[in-house]
Amino acid sequence: SGNDNSEALPESIPSAPGTLPHFMEEPDDAYIIKSNPIVLRCKAMPAMQIFFKCNGEWVHQNEHVSEESMDETTGLKVREVFINVTRQQVEDFHGPEDYWCQCVAWSHLGTSKSRKASVRIAYLRKNFEQDPQGKEVPIEGMIVLHCRPPEGVPAAEVEWLKNEEPIDSNLDENIDTRADHNLIIRQARLSDSGNYTCMAANIVAKRRSMSATVVVYVNGGWSSWTEWSNCNARCGRGWQKRSRTCTNPAPLNGGAFCEGMSVQKITCTSLCPVDGNWEVWSEWSVCSPECEHLRVRECIAPPPRNGGKYCEGLSQESENCTEGLCIQDKKPLHEIKSQNIETASDIALYSGLGAAVIAVAVLVVGVTLYRRSQSEYGVDVIDSSALTGGFQTFNFKTVRQGNSLLLNSSLQPDLTVSRTYSGPICLQDPMDKELMTESSLFNPLSDIKVKVQSSFMVSLGVTERAEYHGKGHSGTFPHGNSRAFGTMPARNKATYIQNLSSIPTRSEMKTTAIFGHLGGRLVVPNTGVSLLIPHGAIPEESSWEIYLAITQKDSGLQPEGTDVLLGPEVTCGPSELAVSTPFALTIPHCAEVNAEHWNIHLKKRNQQGKWEEVMSVEEETTSCYCLLDPYACHILLNSFGTYALIGEPISDCAVRQLKVAVFGCLSCNSLDYNLRVYCMDNTPCAFQEVVLDERLQGGQLLEEPKLLHFQGNTFSLQISVLDIPPFLWRIKPFTACQEVPFSRVWCSSQKPLHCAFSLERYTPATTQLSCKICVRQVKGHEQILQIQTSILENERETITFFAHDDSNFPAQMGPQAFKIPYSIRQRICATFDTPNTKGKDWQMLAQKNSINRNLSYFATQSSPSAVILDLWEARHQHDGDLDSLACALEEIGRTHSKISDITETEIEEPDFNYSRQNGL
Repeated sequence: SGNDNSEALPESIPSAPGTLPHFMEEPDDAYIIKSNPIVLRCKAMPAMQIFFKCNGEWVHQNEHVSEESMDETTGLKVREVFINVTRQQVEDFHGPEDYWCQCVAWSHLGTSKSRKASVRIAYLRKNFEQDPQGKEVPIEGMIVLHCRPPEGVPAAEVEWLKNEEPIDSNLDENIDTRADHNLIIRQARLSDSGNYTCMAANIVAKRRSMSATVVVYVNGGWSSWTEWSNCNARCGRGWQKRSRTCTNPAPLNGGAFCEGMSVQKITCTSLCPVDGNWEVWSEWSVCSPECEHLRVRECIAPPPRNGGKYCEGLSQESENCTEGLCIQDKKPLHEIKSQNIETASDIALYSGLGAAVIAVAVLVVGVTLYRRSQSEYGVDVIDSSALTGGFQTFNFKTVRQGNSLLLNSSLQPDLTVSRTYSGPICLQDPMDKELMTESSLFNPLSDIKVKVQSSFMVSLGVTERAEYHGKGHSGTFPHGNSRAFGTMPARNKATYIQNLSSIPTRSEMKTTAIFGHLGGRLVVPNTGVSLLIPHGAIPEESSWEIYLAITQKDSGLQPEGTDVLLGPEVTCGPSELAVSTPFALTIPHCAEVNAEHWNIHLKKRNQQGKWEEVMSVEEETTSCYCLLDPYACHILLNSFGTYALIGEPISDCAVRQLKVAVFGCLSCNSLDYNLRVYCMDNTPCAFQEVVLDERLQGGQLLEEPKLLHFQGNTFSLQISVLDIPPFLWRIKPFTACQEVPFSRVWCSSQKPLHCAFSLERYTPATTQLSCKICVRQVKGHEQILQIQTSILENERETITFFAHDDSNFPAQMGPQAFKIPYSIRQRICATFDTPNTKGKDWQMLAQKNSINRNLSYFATQSSPSAVILDLWEARHQHDGDLDSLACALEEIGRTHSKISDITETEIEEPDFNYSRQNGL
């Protein structure tokens, strides 16, 4: 259409007198708002024609609206032209520049062109390119709030609101809003706190930014110190204090409180008032003519000082000095003499009484010496409560009632005598340990036929397998309450303690053996640490050398915060071995199990040597399983590594069980005898370490060890030697009681704590020692150990000290490692793994064996019953109590239906042919 327009316009217009067109009004830049068209106008004089040209093309003349008029002053023709531009026209244009239009006007002399007017579509986007951000600034600090308005045409103007009120920077010199839409407050005042909003607006719309909260805070400042108070002690050392307050200024709007102390104290000394005291009387003066003489004294011994009281009484005395030469108060001399005779008779009376008292004292001493001469100086006769003169003795009852010498915690022991608080006896080789523990007094019966008489086990034919336990390992670790190893029911020292020279030589605390598909058991002898590899855990046709070790020293485990190590660190491997069913690891611990007092965790050392938490024993998880017994934890695991039990005490009532043991030996000086009292974790490992160290020093265990319940209540431990026979033995004063700080006992890790006491006998003829050792926690549990022993090597009793039989069986492979015969185990699994209408077969098996929590772990196993039986094997490795298992199976009431068809011949096979059983 542009060509049509050009044809319609004259190529040239005949010349005529006049001028070139002059534009009186040119088109202005315009913005299209929404869908409303805009009008461009043009006015020129003189003008015969005016046409618009947009984007280089003529606008069709039909789209022009023109008006003609005559200028009155010049008489020249004036023409005004309008055109409409729509939104569609602008949107359809895709040129390199904005849509533009200009006017071209004709006169007789030629043409003139107006300016180009651009036409743009106006808009304002919704989202700010940058919203202002809230700030907290100190008073007099600078506040800068940034605002970048949304993109828009024309560009948006910005206005700031504070609490919805516009800010006029012209009225406040402290505020500047000119810098690139930002708001700057040069020095913040408290009144500048508020909510600030950035407002953006153009001809299309208005937009609000997110509000920014500005808080102007005031940090607290100290007031001046007050004057020092008066000394609080009227006499001697005291203290005086001064104070200040955080009010200069007080903190406002979350400002920081003042750092430092609000109260200062210093020591002060007040002069003590000294009361006056009389000096001694002077000599009597010469008798005066009035038959009197005088004596005087002064209040100067010492004189009163610092407000002390003056001496009470007279400063001089006078007496009649009549000796027959004067008359006293006009009385005759014979009356005066009779008074003197009465005085003399009083003196005689007192002298007689004194002599009688002395005679009685001599008689008492004589009787006492006679009784002593009739008795032997044996340990059974001497009682410290009867003998007190000149010796430091301690009666037990006195101690309990608060003997200040023993129980006053502020009284520090004399560290120059004996080895008080000496560090634990540590041997350098961490793997070179050996254990001696006590065990049950009863060996298990080798014939199950006698022990197990339940109808279920008879139906399984177990009674025909008497030789099974004869072949296997029969441990004698006591179970039930006696597993505290230290509380024998019958106190028979002759069958309890053994001369330490009979202990076998020290062996490494590591066991290694080669295991295959049949599985087996590894035991670190006499430590309570064991590993059970179930049948089938190791793939067929392969065998692995598996090891189990205890890390005794230089532990990499440093418990954090209040955490404490509850047992030995145990390493099993090799780490690259992958097992198809979980193995069972047993670790002893020393915590008194109570979920209200302890939060116990299992931790594992990673490849970088750091410790990571595996699980809490109370946690419900399917990755591993922890079964916490009173003295050991049985853990089902799928990966080998280094593990440890960590306890987090969650109340002051958390109890760490300690074993208290007393050893004695003669020192280099033949008259001295050393008592060494050990407090160690109640685990076999810790006791083994002490026994081995004492053996190197020639020590003798003097009494059955006892169990001490040590509470996490921050109170210290006191160890006292009581009732030492006087005249036979002595202990240096103030060393009979030693106090050990709480943290030293509580956080001792595996290092046994020991206190040493040196006793001295008066004569080599004394060969017997009788005394008591009291170990007590302040405001807690206490134990008394009665010592009665001969100190001479050749007079010692030969006292048996039981240890586990497992020292003879550190590794067992194949069937003899397990208490439950394999064929019976297979039938139990086949029965209880199969779902029935009740739907809780293996769960009943677990619950009847006291496994009541985290049953979801077993549900993820291919054979839940097999894993439950593995856990049973780990718990009962020292007693093999098949009778209890049979009773549990009978209680479930499913024992005969599916497993009574086991043939006698299968069960009587002496070596349990595994290949045949696997094929069943």
